[in-house]
Amino acid sequence: MPKPKVLFICLGNSCRSIMAEAIARHRCGDRWEAASAGLSPLGFVAPETLVVLAEMGVNPAGLHSKGLRAFDLTEFHLLVNLTDQALQGRIPDSAVKVLQRPVLDPYGCSLEVYRRSRDAITRVIIRELCREEESGP
Repeated sequence: MPKPKVLFICLGNSCRSIMAEAIARHRCGDRWEAASAGLSPLGFVAPETLVVLAEMGVNPAGLHSKGLRAFDLTEFHLLVNLTDQALQGRIPDSAVKVLQRPVLDPYGCSLEVYRRSRDAITRVIIRELCREEESGP
């Protein structure tokens, strides 16, 4: 049986959603297929993102900034919006479950802010993906 797919969404796909994709793959890649996208992708991964991922032993291989158009959103079981912006009008109405879990955008801030965002994202992944595992997608 194929693994359920989760898409993490943020504004630039340079910090938050990239971190979430990497952390989800690291922590539960055997159970979930994780991806990420930005509403307005910046086209690069912030160097600070790579630093804070490395601090927790997460391999950043293959991470790159991309937009929602890179995906067929109907293939996902779960969309996790890490911004405080509504997704209505940006994603098609469908049966895909959308979770609104805003996390502070660390872009342009200190490494300490990146760490706080990383830790908040890790808590979201543990809480939401573990709960989804138990009840199914």
